[in-house]
Amino acid sequence: MLGVLVGMKQEARIIRRFLPDAPIALSNATASGAVAGAQRLLRAGATRLLSFGCAGGLSTSVKPGTIIVADWVVMSDSSYEADAGLSRQFGAEHARQGRILHSHSLIETAEEKSRLYETTGCIAVDMESGAIARTGKPFAVLRVVCDDSAHSLPPAARDGLKDGAIHLGGLLSSLVRQPSQIPALIELGKDAAMAQKAMALFLEAHPPQL
Repeated sequence: MLGVLVGMKQEARIIRRFLPDAPIALSNATASGAVAGAQRLLRAGATRLLSFGCAGGLSTSVKPGTIIVADWVVMSDSSYEADAGLSRQFGAEHARQGRILHSHSLIETAEEKSRLYETTGCIAVDMESGAIARTGKPFAVLRVVCDDSAHSLPPAARDGLKDGAIHLGGLLSSLVRQPSQIPALIELGKDAAMAQKAMALFLEAHPPQL
């Protein structure tokens, strides 16, 4: 049985359309939530795992909307190879392949993104893939780039999230404290919406072959 780990509720809604019977666990974009989510999937009987959702771009070669089926996951000093057969079932031959980095925290600045690309060779970063890779179960990673490596995230991207969804109170408070971030937040919102649409279109064109 396949289990799916996602960071956000919107990501869960997208993949549910294509895997209606698969158990889905939510990390709420936290390190502890990713580990707990992976364990919930194992307890539910999952024997194969998918890391799904958005990723932050680290390489200038991946722009928002780029679909990635990772061949390796890098976490700390360890690397984990994705299952080739399962990756093909999620359209690897039609997507960008490469290494994806697991981070325990949100990578917010363009400078940090550039440094991580230079030191790891990973083209993108997320907060769930390492948790499933470390289970030892066969896994695949299907991600879409939601923010450009050349752009830093506005503070509201962090402050406006809670329990895997947009937290309006935190978002508004962040904007009141720093209204100058509004243009960057609007651009990020456009990129994220476009990326989610790109993922849905990819899945429609290349539905999971399970």
